[in-house]
Amino acid sequence: MFEVRSAEFEWKDVRGKIGQEPFSSRYSCGPLLGSGGFGSVFSGQRLSDGLQVAIKQIPSDRVQQWTRLPGEVNPVPMEIALLHRLSEVGGHVGVVRMLEWFEVEGRGFLLVLERPPHSRDLFDFITEIGALPEHLALRFFRQIMEALRFVHAQGVVHRDIKDENIVVNTRTLEVKIVDFGSGALLKQTPYSEFDGTRVYSPPEWILSHTYEAVSLTVWSLGVLLFDMVCGDIPFEYDKEIVQATPLFTRRVSQECQSLIRWCLSYRPEERPTLEEILSHSWMEGGEVDEEGRELQEDHSSRSL
Repeated sequence: MFEVRSAEFEWKDVRGKIGQEPFSSRYSCGPLLGSGGFGSVFSGQRLSDGLQVAIKQIPSDRVQQWTRLPGEVNPVPMEIALLHRLSEVGGHVGVVRMLEWFEVEGRGFLLVLERPPHSRDLFDFITEIGALPEHLALRFFRQIMEALRFVHAQGVVHRDIKDENIVVNTRTLEVKIVDFGSGALLKQTPYSEFDGTRVYSPPEWILSHTYEAVSLTVWSLGVLLFDMVCGDIPFEYDKEIVQATPLFTRRVSQECQSLIRWCLSYRPEERPTLEEILSHSWMEGGEVDEEGRELQEDHSSRSL
């Protein structure tokens, strides 16, 4: 793996599009924010205006899918192509935006991503305060749904929807979907490869290593919504996933339980579409009440 701040790193090796300024003249790289199977993410700053960014390093040997971009000679990781596709149409407020990318010759790639202020991922958010009040879960879930509708409309499927890939602005309570490292081009036929998170994967993947884009996404959304309102995911083991029977550990409204169970239907064809989720009775509920305002103010005072 390469390291942006290593003494051995050669800045002359970092290039992007023809005519693009070198990385080192445009950005500074700060502390590690997190790492996973596809690379590491560092805090960074754009030197021209001080904009805070996230810099994702992707070693070439960890890239699962390659593709080509118009005007580029060399293939690039699928993640770059997907983010490019989502950004070139103007992007969406609920989807992380790629500002630009660079190639580290012979080593990998650097993706420069927007970094929302006062942000933390939803996993840490839930870990701190526990199960979310339903009105707050609804506020987050509705934003996620609208963002996913945009993503799918652009011919992209994320394939790793989970709390760690949702970033929350703790002051505004706006959320963004991040990390398209497991993503793919959306297609109507089944997929036979999966690099997402197993405990968010559906029974059909566990049993037959195949799934379709929308039914996978909807299953993951059911796991995510359960996680938000109960404070933890419903399934830990394969045998629990294939049973597809979530056991609610907290008081959750019947409407919310109904939506979660629908998303977690054993048969993929019995799960709702994204549009059907958005028209579910629970989704039509209110988001803001006195408790919600107090929670937002509390997080504003403690935000990072």
